[in-house]
Amino acid sequence: MVGIIGIIMVIGMIFGGFLADGGKLSIIVQAAPYELIIILGAAIGAFVLANDGTNLKHTLKDIGKVFKGPHWKKQDYRELLCLLFELIRLGRQNPMALEEHIENPAESAIFSRFPRILADHEATALISDTLRAALMNYDDPNQVEEVLEKRMERNLHHALHSSHALQTLADGLPALGIVAAVLGIIKTMGSIDQPPEILGELIGSALVGTFLGVLLAYGIVGPFAAKVKVVVETDQYFYQLIREVLVANLHDHAPNICIEVGRQNTPSPLRPSFSELEEALKEVKQGAAA
Repeated sequence: MVGIIGIIMVIGMIFGGFLADGGKLSIIVQAAPYELIIILGAAIGAFVLANDGTNLKHTLKDIGKVFKGPHWKKQDYRELLCLLFELIRLGRQNPMALEEHIENPAESAIFSRFPRILADHEATALISDTLRAALMNYDDPNQVEEVLEKRMERNLHHALHSSHALQTLADGLPALGIVAAVLGIIKTMGSIDQPPEILGELIGSALVGTFLGVLLAYGIVGPFAAKVKVVVETDQYFYQLIREVLVANLHDHAPNICIEVGRQNTPSPLRPSFSELEEALKEVKQGAAA
């Protein structure tokens, strides 16, 4: 909804101001379809040329993030802390029992209580791989933290590809707008013998290309790229929370302390309160006892 409001404001303020200043939309309306064919057609072609099929699908999918926002909500962070608490506590009590859960999370009774987390392959893999390393006595906290950091850096770099691709597209749109304008000027020069009022209309039509290229670059595609980046970086906090809690576990802190470390490292808008988390952990303990 916020993304749609932003687009409406950009278009409304630009054209509203133009009309308020006495401008007439007729030239823009007549020229825009042909200018957009040139600008968007060339932009899409260049975008396809610069990316492979996988990256194209990835970028098209990520455009939805402009309107949907971050995937992980505050409730998901609370559920993640509950999941990690239960796994850590089970690992301390019975390492062999923990192994069956991390080897096949899809059939785990613990993971199945948190379907949104279970549905995310990277989250379940990150949890399972780190806990498996601990069971294999690969328990140097500093080394594990370094491995996790590099893994998340690679994942973040891949996830940000859509933002970089959109920003590259935005950077090229003004130049493509100039290309459309130059073609319009060439067309105008072919009618140089026409009266001034006709030449003025042709020159105005040509300048529509420059206008649309700049508008699309700085009013639409550029903000899309920035929003995708913000959403991807916000979702990355979810995986950083997994790292913080599991590294604290390798330092042999009590399960409650490990979870509190994770809670404290959660950004404040997404952080569950201490009392909320305590209540949720009580429900986890009661469920495990039952």
